[in-house]
Amino acid sequence: MSGDDPVLRRRAQLGKLAETGQRVGYLFLLVGVVAFFVGLFTDYGVWGRVVVGALVLCTLTLAPAIVLGYAVKAAAREEARDRSSVERSGPH
Repeated sequence: MSGDDPVLRRRAQLGKLAETGQRVGYLFLLVGVVAFFVGLFTDYGVWGRVVVGALVLCTLTLAPAIVLGYAVKAAAREEARDRSSVERSGPH
């Protein structure tokens, strides 16, 4: 395969996007958990809104990023499988 293959280049871009989305999503989850415990020991007035906001943002970023990450990995596995089956069958 060529390094200039637009499909491979796009897959790499989507893989990086998925990785970034997962990091941001898990960061929002961490913020929500920390805010929950801070609110537990203080007052949920402000912290309750932080928890809800962080969990909403976590859901909006993390779920699509996880799905995209699995899609990128599945495409790479399928391509590798197809390539190995072609190599094993030899030229026709």
